[in-house]
Amino acid sequence: MKARRVGTGVAALALVLAGCGGATVESGSSGGSGSGGDCGTVNMAVNPWVGFEADVAVVKYVAEKELGCTVNTKDLTEEVSWQGFASGEIDVIMEDWGHPDLEKQYVDEQKVATKVGETGNVGQIGWFVPPWMAEKYPDITDWKNLNKYASQFKTSESGGKGQVLDGDPSYVTNDEALVKNLDLDYKVVYAGSEAALITAFRQAEEKKTPLLGYFYTPQWFLSEVPLVKVDLPAYEEGCDADPEKVDCDYPETPLLKFARTEFITSDSPAAKLVKNFSWTNDDQNLVAKYIAEDKLDYDDAAKKWVDANQAKVDAWIK
Repeated sequence: MKARRVGTGVAALALVLAGCGGATVESGSSGGSGSGGDCGTVNMAVNPWVGFEADVAVVKYVAEKELGCTVNTKDLTEEVSWQGFASGEIDVIMEDWGHPDLEKQYVDEQKVATKVGETGNVGQIGWFVPPWMAEKYPDITDWKNLNKYASQFKTSESGGKGQVLDGDPSYVTNDEALVKNLDLDYKVVYAGSEAALITAFRQAEEKKTPLLGYFYTPQWFLSEVPLVKVDLPAYEEGCDADPEKVDCDYPETPLLKFARTEFITSDSPAAKLVKNFSWTNDDQNLVAKYIAEDKLDYDDAAKKWVDANQAKVDAWIK
């Protein structure tokens, strides 16, 4: 992630689903402008973080309720989603955090995918501590002081070192390289999912226990627990070019939409919707909260937002 969240992995990942349930790209109906009236059928990837789910929920709702589309959603890691462009099984990736290797393969070389534009969201990845730690140990937010506190972050999984808690193993991070290249007495441990990472931070703040972990914005949880970012060495263009030598912080990244070329160049009104879709971090966080915290299903969460923001929706589809 430069900032990337999910990305390249071993070939075996192509057969693995992310999150709860779902299907590989080989399953489900084919994409494009087939059945479903004038709009046709749209296959949307759902990658394993709730901000992405919020994007999909709203676009799916508008496509179905206002454009008469048939929308299929598939729970996939991001690399598998990109493979779906080539097989014709995925039409849209609503939130990409920057994957130059996949973009080169599927956009530049195979030409089966097209960069559609920005979502309007700006992503930022980093290392964070719960608010109580930043208040009690104010110098902990400077990476140069992390080794001083390493013993406080030891866990049964960190092998006698301090722990840096990451999220879903399919998220691509620079954290192991950062630990090595900044000579930090830490070990990266994976919580397993976004939900597990949120639970860990919530409990760390409630119980006043030490936690250093990977997190990101936009993310609705920060309105509940205002995590405090640790300042790593300042990002400079190219400092993360070699994954093995990364020794700098993550940059702010405008998040991007990608789509299957045949779909996005068709006359489907859903293609126009995807092209025009744009909203703010606050918009996404609100819908994400409806899904993750208020436990609304996709349609109910989307309807609640759409009913309050019809003018924005009208601009996407007109």
